[in-house]
Amino acid sequence: MSNDEELEIIRRRKLEELRQQAAQQQIGEAQQQEFEEKKYLIMRKILSVEGRQRLENIRIVKPQFAEQIEIQLIQLFQSGKLKGATPLPDKAFKKLLEQLTTFERKKEFKIKK
Repeated sequence: MSNDEELEIIRRRKLEELRQQAAQQQIGEAQQQEFEEKKYLIMRKILSVEGRQRLENIRIVKPQFAEQIEIQLIQLFQSGKLKGATPLPDKAFKKLLEQLTTFERKKEFKIKK
């Protein structure tokens, strides 16, 4: 086999690898988008319009905290622990946020010298 043929084989393999990687990335992005859409629909069931706006305001300041809140709300909703009015009124959501932030603050510790 000549060097040109070997180079062509290597190029074809590399091109096929890149195609497979691109396909896997597209699948991953599609799955992520589907997950986000499902999460959005569930959050519409859980929170009122005002509550969703409050959550988006939190997301602007603390994106990771907003994500944690969403996960906890979905878990509470799916386990049936969010009894009462759903979508959750803004006052109830604020109360729940206070409980969550109080719990988060208890985890923190400060070292004084």
